[in-house]
Amino acid sequence: MLIAGFPAGAWGTNCYLVAPAAGEECVIIDPGHQAAQGVEDALKKHRLKPVAVVLTHGHLDHVASVVPVCGAHDVPAWIHPADRYMMSDPEKALGRSIGQHLMGELTVGEPDDVKELSDGSRLELAGLEFSVAHAPGHTKGSVTFRMPETAEIPSVFFSGDLLFAGSVGRTDLPGGDHAEMLQSLARVCLPLDDSTVVLSGHGPQTTIGQERATNPYLREVAAGLGAPSAPRRGM
Repeated sequence: MLIAGFPAGAWGTNCYLVAPAAGEECVIIDPGHQAAQGVEDALKKHRLKPVAVVLTHGHLDHVASVVPVCGAHDVPAWIHPADRYMMSDPEKALGRSIGQHLMGELTVGEPDDVKELSDGSRLELAGLEFSVAHAPGHTKGSVTFRMPETAEIPSVFFSGDLLFAGSVGRTDLPGGDHAEMLQSLARVCLPLDDSTVVLSGHGPQTTIGQERATNPYLREVAAGLGAPSAPRRGM
């Protein structure tokens, strides 16, 4: 399997291209702020043909390049219905202080083909399988994507802004909810095998085992004590 990732834009949001191998069809995950050129460069480098864009949530730093990327390749975008409005109204999703200063440089709106994600669904795209888990907390429509373990590779978990190396997503923006974040961590992350590779929306790669041992939020959720106060990431 091929996973090509790069940080993009003002928030260093990780965009991923996932394919069975170079020269194959691929899925693009979270083409955010200023990600369009990086996507094109990665497609050319690995000779990939995109078949879909899938989105972990609707914040601008994860969806700002959806329209140009989908338009250039005539592919659909998948998003949870609770976050769909954010593609057309990012200022409402972020609060005026964050959204307003970027509005002049962006063309907001939906791509021509939008499909909605649901909890527990399975997407079969580009010869790959992604299990979808609804994981509210950072936003009402946050989701994660998990690829199954094979004989060659461990399971891969695209966590969006739910779980980071050493931290979790912020919950102080519109639609954020601290209690829902804790519930999502417990329901979605804790059952995963320690070997599961975590590719998050911001920051470096990690594993569930590493986070179970060292992440203060995941440790406290596992202990049933609630999460501590510590710095969190994401827009």
